[in-house]
Amino acid sequence: MTSSELWTRDTAERYDAEETTMSSAAVLGPTLDFLAELACDGRALEFAIGTGRVGVPLRERGVPVVGIELSEHMAAVLRRKVDGNTLPVAIGDMATTVVPGEFTLVYLVYNTITNLLTQDEQVACFRNAARHLRPGGRFVIELGVPPLRFLPPGQVAVPFDVSERHLGFDTFDLVEQILVSHHLTRDDGEGDSDGHGEDGRYRRSSSRHRYAWPAELDLMARLAGLEPERRVADWHGAPFAQDSRKHISVWRKPE
Repeated sequence: MTSSELWTRDTAERYDAEETTMSSAAVLGPTLDFLAELACDGRALEFAIGTGRVGVPLRERGVPVVGIELSEHMAAVLRRKVDGNTLPVAIGDMATTVVPGEFTLVYLVYNTITNLLTQDEQVACFRNAARHLRPGGRFVIELGVPPLRFLPPGQVAVPFDVSERHLGFDTFDLVEQILVSHHLTRDDGEGDSDGHGEDGRYRRSSSRHRYAWPAELDLMARLAGLEPERRVADWHGAPFAQDSRKHISVWRKPE
């Protein structure tokens, strides 16, 4: 078992409703185009497949998809959308869990590499990706660039969303390379023991992540025997630049 935090049943049940923007055609369309092109006529393996936000529509595009997911609750939500013969999912961690066969594509989206809270586990994740790739196959990661340039001296928090229904900010441990994402989410239901405020209007939650820089990921890839092939700023393929907020990185397993 890795150090990743587990998604609870309540969080899994709310996930799709709270991530409607990330499931929109505007977001998913370019993501699926990018991944389907790399998968070509082969199979794809998604690490941390979750509720199938990407894996299910990629399978509908004709790409055979297999998933690995640590949370049984997240996998249970996915299973309501598609059966296990159509999209198999192995319950386990993405750093060590092995599934049968070889793949032309292994991918990790939406910052999920940061769920592994140590550098050793992140390196193991790269090695696990390489283990599953056939020669010439690609490993893809979508990851935000750590927003440390927004931290003035003495400040430890950076907001990433301020909207009517959600307040989100990250706090940073610069020594351990750990960030904690804090969320206050509007909830008009009754208050309860699952983190609702006393008036029932906001639900508070947080999660820990280990952030990593693009250059650090390239070194992890090298340790796993993978070669850098491409780095862009978004799924549309915009150039990655000094002020880019995230990157899509592609590494290739040599022939």
